[in-house]
This record gives sequence, structure tokens and C-alpha cells, in this order.
Amino acid sequence: MQSISEAGETIVAEVEKAGHRLNEAQQAIGDIIFGQETVVEQSLITLLAGGHALLVGVPGLAKTLLVHAIGTTMGLDNKRIQFTPDLMPGDIVGSEVLEEGENGRRSFRFIKGPVFCQLLMADEINRASPRTQSALLQAMQEQHVTVAGQRHELPHPFHVLATQNPLEQEGTYPLPEAQLDRFLLQIDVHYPNMEAERRMLLSTTGAKTVQPRQVLSGDDLSALQHLVRRMPVGDKVIDAILELVRSARPGEGTSEEVDTHISWGPGPRASQALMLAVRARALMDGRYAPSIEDVIALAAPILRHRMALNFAARADGITLAGVIDRLTQRIS
Repeated sequence: MQSISEAGETIVAEVEKAGHRLNEAQQAIGDIIFGQETVVEQSLITLLAGGHALLVGVPGLAKTLLVHAIGTTMGLDNKRIQFTPDLMPGDIVGSEVLEEGENGRRSFRFIKGPVFCQLLMADEINRASPRTQSALLQAMQEQHVTVAGQRHELPHPFHVLATQNPLEQEGTYPLPEAQLDRFLLQIDVHYPNMEAERRMLLSTTGAKTVQPRQVLSGDDLSALQHLVRRMPVGDKVIDAILELVRSARPGEGTSEEVDTHISWGPGPRASQALMLAVRARALMDGRYAPSIEDVIALAAPILRHRMALNFAARADGITLAGVIDRLTQRIS
């Protein structure tokens, strides 16, 4: 049986090794995706923490290519679903078909839908009906689907990277607050800078294009997720997480600005998400334990889809990003 010191040394060695491998994976994805280092980092943090992410950005920012590159680099079976208003739940989870055997007997056979993969891209998730959205979100939460009373387990690991266009909202079905809370992070995808776009032009318009390469496997990712949960978290970091999340809730009396401008705030799932995400970020850097800087860095992607401004705040030009930024300054 290992002593406490020996167990600590073992985790430190595992973290250092994992940090090198994750750095290699990040570089491999960076060879395909230019100028989106933060997006790549936060996407990998989502996978390491065992969660799902909502990618928000205008069309043409390589969100589809990003998911494909992550899937290949991490050695995951990845698929893509284009969400449309006529998409049905059976188009996602699968359905039963009636077959007749050689003996003339008829029986139902379940045909698996595209959700049976390890990394699923739900493209423009807000374009499908609420019924179809809920079919996917139920699979995300419960890690299985039920068809005709039969339970079918999803592969492990299983992750969803959903995309959403923030501009064109006509004819869409915005995700309800309870369903948004199922996403570990909301990752905002912005335009690349000049140098990154130059590299992109040269790389994608030539005779040859760089293809993603595999660095890890699904089993490796599962082992890394287990390692994330074993990493220690100091009391100061735990206190910072609790202070940040609780201060973002109106009616708590901890922030006058929140009480005045926020209509609803994050629940306990936000604290859980932040606890896992800061560990995953530390692991990517090869650090043994997370710091308050990790809490500050991940505050926005953890909180922005779990809070909402009230009408008066929007009328006064108050932004959610500004509110979150001021909340993080209190714990720095």
C-alpha cells in the first residue's frame, strides 16, 4: 500500500507526463486550426473534464474543422449532425425497423443513430425543434438513450461539441436555460488575427493541405479524465470558486450590481464545472494543482451561459462580460 507521499509523487509524475502529451496534441491541432489557441485550449479542457461545450461564432471560423481535428488528434470516433427544423429525434438516437427473417418471423431491430460515437458535432443546434434538442441533451446528461423501452448505452468517452450562430436568429429555437446548463463551457469563437489568417490562406489554398494526426486514443482520454478528478485542489481555490459562483446569484446580498442587473444566476452545477475545469487547465500546463488564476481564466466560459441580464441592464448598456469581469476582480 502506497504512503501519502508516494501517492503524491505518483500523481506528480503522471501529471508531468500528461502535460507533455497534451501539449503535443494541442500543437497537432494548432497545425490545422490557426489563430484559435484559446478555443482549442478550452475545447480540450472540456474533454478532459468529461463535459460538453457550446461553440458560439459566426459561419466560416472553422468550427467544423476544429471538431474533426480534435476527434482525429484525440483518437475519437467523431460524427457530425446538421441540425435543421425538420430533424427528428430518431435521426439522432436511431430507430427500430421491422425485419422478416428467413423463417418468415418478423422482429424489430434497432439501428443506431449518429449519436453513437465518441465525439459528436451538433451543428447549429438551435435550428432544430425543442423536441429534437431534448433528445440530444438527454443523451448528453444520461450517457444512454431509450428506444421502445430498451436502454442503449453510448460509447465511452462521449462528448458533444455543439455550435450556434449568434447572428441569424430568425426561425431558430433558442436553448432553454436548463438545457444550456448541461454544457460545461460556452466557448466564444472570434475572428483570427492578421498573421493567423495569412497562415490560413497559405495553408488551405495550396496544392497540399495538412491533415490532422493522431496523438492520443479514447482510452488515453478516459485515463486523463480519471487523473483530473484525482488532482488536489487547495482550500483557497475552492473558496474562490464558491465566492465567484455565489456572488453571481441575485438575491444573495454579496453584490449590489448582480442584485440590480442579473435576472437569474448560476446554480451548483457551475461550481462543479469550475472545479473540474480548473483541474483540467492545470493538467494541460503540467501543473500538479490549479490556482486562482485558473478560476479567473475560466470564469467567463463557465458563467456566461448560466446568467442573464434583466431588461433594465440591457437598456442601460450593461454587458454580461463586464459583470463577470468585475466579479472575478474580487477574487484576484
